[in-house]
This record gives sequence, C-alpha cells and structure tokens, in this order.
Amino acid sequence: MPELFRNYINGEWVTRSNVFADRNPANTDEVVGEFVKGTAQDINDATASAAAALPGWAGASGPARGNILYKAADILDRKFEQVAADMTREEGKTLPEAKGEVRRSINIFRYFAGEGARLPGMLVPSERDRVHMFALRKPIGVTGLITPWNFPSAIPAWKLAPALICGNTVILKPASAAPLSAWRIVEALHEAGAPKGVVNFVAGPGGELGDALVDAAGLKAVSFTGSCGVGHRLHERASARRLRIQLEMGGKNPTIVLGDADFGAAVENVVNAAFFSTGQKCTATSRAIVEESIYDRFVSAVVERTRKLKVGDGMQPGIEIGPCVDQSQMDTVLHYVEAGRKESGEPLCGGNRLTDGAYAKGYFVEPTVFADVQESHTIAQEEIFGPVLAIMRAKDFEDAMRIANCIPFGLSSSIQTTNLSRAFDFVYRAEAGLLTVNLPSAGVEYQLPFGGTKDSSFGPKEQGPAALDFYSDYKTVYLKY
Repeated sequence: MPELFRNYINGEWVTRSNVFADRNPANTDEVVGEFVKGTAQDINDATASAAAALPGWAGASGPARGNILYKAADILDRKFEQVAADMTREEGKTLPEAKGEVRRSINIFRYFAGEGARLPGMLVPSERDRVHMFALRKPIGVTGLITPWNFPSAIPAWKLAPALICGNTVILKPASAAPLSAWRIVEALHEAGAPKGVVNFVAGPGGELGDALVDAAGLKAVSFTGSCGVGHRLHERASARRLRIQLEMGGKNPTIVLGDADFGAAVENVVNAAFFSTGQKCTATSRAIVEESIYDRFVSAVVERTRKLKVGDGMQPGIEIGPCVDQSQMDTVLHYVEAGRKESGEPLCGGNRLTDGAYAKGYFVEPTVFADVQESHTIAQEEIFGPVLAIMRAKDFEDAMRIANCIPFGLSSSIQTTNLSRAFDFVYRAEAGLLTVNLPSAGVEYQLPFGGTKDSSFGPKEQGPAALDFYSDYKTVYLKY
C-alpha cells in the first residue's frame, strides 16, 4: 500500500477519509504516496491555529526562531538522498536537478536563519534636540503560502523561511501535482520543534483551497507562485479584503544571441535554459532572438545539440530531460506544438510525444525547436511551460531588443555577447526583473531579490534581503529623552 501523508494542523497530523494519489510522471503506475485531500474547513482550522500561535511566535527572539530553521535545515541535510529521490519520483526532474534543488532549500533555510540575528531596522538622526528616532520590524501576521509544482521544494523554502524568521505564522498549500517535497520541509520543521500552530500544511485542489485560504478570517497576507490567470483572480479576491499580496507568475523569456557571442557557450546556454527541467521553469528561455549574421549557423547548432539530449526517467543515470509533470501539462505542451506547426511550420526537431518502450507509461515530449518564428505567432507570445524553443531572427542588436521587450511578460531575459557596451545597454534597457549575461536565462541564487516586471509579478520581491519587506512591516518610534 502507498504511504499516506497527512495534513498538518496545529502541530498534529490530521487524517480524513478522502485521499488523492501523487503519481510518478515517468511511470504513472507508480504511486509515490497518497495525500489527505484537504477541505475549506481544514483551511479554516489551520488559520485559526496559526492565529492562536502568532503572539508566542512573534514574541520569540529572532535568534530563537532562527534556531528552529537551522535545525530544520540539518534534518533535511540528513535526509538529503531521500528528499531528492522523492522529488524526482513525484515531479519528474532528473535526480541531479532534484539534488541541486534540495541543497538550495537547505541553504535558503540557513540563510534566513542567520537573518534572525539581524532583522535590520532603521536608525536615523532627528532634526529635533534630544529625540531618538528608529524603526523596528514587526511581523505581518497569519500568512498563506501557495506554491507550484515545478520547484516543489525550493519555492516553499523561499516563502516559509523568511515568513517564519520575521515572526509570522503560516499555512502552506502546495500544488497537488507534487506535494511531497513541501511535506518533507514541514516534517523537518515539526521535528525541529516548531511550536504548535506556527506551521500548517493543507494539500488538495488549488481552486477550492486557494479561495478558502484568501477568504479565511484572520489571514493578513498571501504569497502565490503560479499561473497569471490564477494570480490575477487571487489578487482581485485578496484586494477586496485589503490583504497584502505577492504574486510571481508567468514568463516568455528571451535570450538574445549576438554575432560576437562565444558561439559554443551561447548554444549550450540556450539549450540548457530551454530544455533542462523539461522547460518547466518560469525563467526558462522560450524565445531565442538571434542576430542575422549567425542565424543559420546557430539554428543548425541548436538543433544538433537538442537531438543529443537524453529523455527518460529522471532516476536513471545519464538522463537529461524528464517527463512533463502530468497529463494536463503534457496536453498543453502538445497543443502549443500544434499551434507552432500551423503558424511557423514543421519543427526542425522534436514535436512528438514519446510512447514506445520505457516511455509508454509516462508524459514524455521530445525537446522541440521551431525556427523562423514571427513575433505574431502564438508560440512567440504565450507561455508554454514545456520543452519548446522558438528561434527568431533579428536584424541587429536594436531589433533584438525591440523583439525581446515587445511582450506582456517581464520575468527573465538574457544576452549572449562579448561586447561590454552591448551587455550594459541590455542590462539598462531590458524589461525584466532577472537579467543574465553569457549565462542561461534560468538559474537564480537565494542571496539576491527575485521577481519580474509587467504581467509577471506583483508586490515586493522574493529571496535575499528583499524578502523581509513582504513578510514584515515597521513600527516607527520617536523617543524624547
């Protein structure tokens, strides 16, 4: 029988009769585990427990809260191999990618644990005589965290850790397609001694539970990562209650490749950013905008490199590209491949579902490359979230910048060039929150702010010191002595 993973409310593992299966997308016969399907009542119970726990947790010292995070990081470290394997089995990414993500989650917890000994406020001189002026950070209160399936450990970690270190209590609602990785983090916090009610976990259907969470009495803030459509709906609902809200949503990320680029490195960077993690990254390159002078050569090289990628079960050594996370996501990818065929012509490689032999019971799609894609084409405008790359031709740098910025999204953007002036022009003019130069567009570190512009994001940034701005507020003090 598959292991049953229960919801976590007020320090207790809660069981209900209704469950749902967490299946391996590389082999849908394998049930990784069964999860208790949460209800709106579970959300309300979790919110009430978080509200009751808030005064004690907010009143604890920053270093004391940090000690819990340090202990949770150590527990995850001891279970490192198991947690990484769980992620590969439930989400599909390769085992090396999963290990990298778990290591990042551990580092995030340790980074924000250290913030507990700092939690910087402000101290400034007054214009008045013998007046001492300063501002202290204070927690927001009960906070809802809604996380996606594509980074099922790292994104819960980078929401949980700053929320908790600032003194908030939380309700975590992970994506149903990959809840186990987030559950492992909550398990670690439980074992680390987090007080009852400080951390709560409810798995289940996103629409029902997301609405229940935003509507829950006592909730003060919600942080969401996911699709634009869901994010916009949550924003409307949360704004009606004047909740603090943070949204990280979609991207249609360009990589500009100029004629002076290190050619081999540019090819590797584009292929890496487009296809690793099966293209299921909000920061993945989905548009390669290539200067005309090297266009044909670059297209040929990318196609040749893409054909060498090894697709399969991420638990197997040597595999580079895993499956789509579930049937729905695979269907979405295949829908966009067909749209590409109609508007841009036959792909130069890929474009099919893999169904033979070891692929028969998984959601595998070949890495797909389209060339001569026009700005008006669907695959140049809409987020696909899968292993599909659209290569576009640009006359020169100025034309490439225009194409790159002419999109509603603004999450990440990259340039491949050895021209320092062009690199700095790009940095100052690119309409995106995350910029890379001579690196893949996907791949961030936890020490700096993360977030986009335009339709990709709303609210304060995540990660790094900026994360504290969403999860805390200020008390400003004027003291006459």
